[in-house]
Amino acid sequence: MPFNGEKQCVGEDQPSDSDSSRFSESMASLSDCECSRQSFTSDSSSKSSSPASTSPPRVVTFDEVMAATRNLSNLTLAHEIAVNENFQLKQEALPENSLAGRVKHIVHQAFWDVLDSELNADPPEFEHAIKLFEEIREILLSFLTPGGNRLRNQICEVLDTDLIRQQAEHSAVDIQGLANYVISTMGKLCAPVRDNDIRELKATGNIVEVLRQIFHVLDLMKMDMANFTIMSLRPHLQRQLVEYERTKFQEILEETPRKAKVAGAS
Repeated sequence: MPFNGEKQCVGEDQPSDSDSSRFSESMASLSDCECSRQSFTSDSSSKSSSPASTSPPRVVTFDEVMAATRNLSNLTLAHEIAVNENFQLKQEALPENSLAGRVKHIVHQAFWDVLDSELNADPPEFEHAIKLFEEIREILLSFLTPGGNRLRNQICEVLDTDLIRQQAEHSAVDIQGLANYVISTMGKLCAPVRDNDIRELKATGNIVEVLRQIFHVLDLMKMDMANFTIMSLRPHLQRQLVEYERTKFQEILEETPRKAKVAGAS
């Protein structure tokens, strides 16, 4: 059988000397190829059979996993804020018929029932109410801009819990008066969309219900403030989005290496 590229001898029983020479060279070349192939196969087989010298996987702690998750969540949130002009945070309400919703309602109702019994006791107990005003003071202060020193000082002065406790010890504390001041201050700080809520607060007569609704409206005001901040930051975020996403993605890659396992996982 002739090799490709070689001419077949016609009309002769024996090949010529030149043809014999070329045939011998071809056979030698073929033999060399076979030897090289066997050598390569032998080397590959010995390499595959030898144990792999790889370093053990690096252990990733739970905190590192959570950090990577937070980075991914921040990346997703930033992208959504930048590209979705209608993006807003909304207060999540539990379904009324759900177990979590019923438990929340029972716990909250029990808290306000206890407060009502304390304020109507003889003599009244004001400690829980004072703690509520302390929490309200901190929320109101969080709404202030850095330049609102005058209102800041006024809030701290009126809702001075140490002074309120001293007044309570002498039965001289005016809980309704403090609630009215809080409602008035909320009216100065809230967005126009909350004006109707402020009017309803002013029309509520029961002090426990007033305090309860104050916290409800404060929660709405915190959501309004968060959405206003998002709206203010959106143009800046749109300009910086590409660089921000590149940086965050690199952080995620560094905190979640390919060969890693969570500590304690089987």
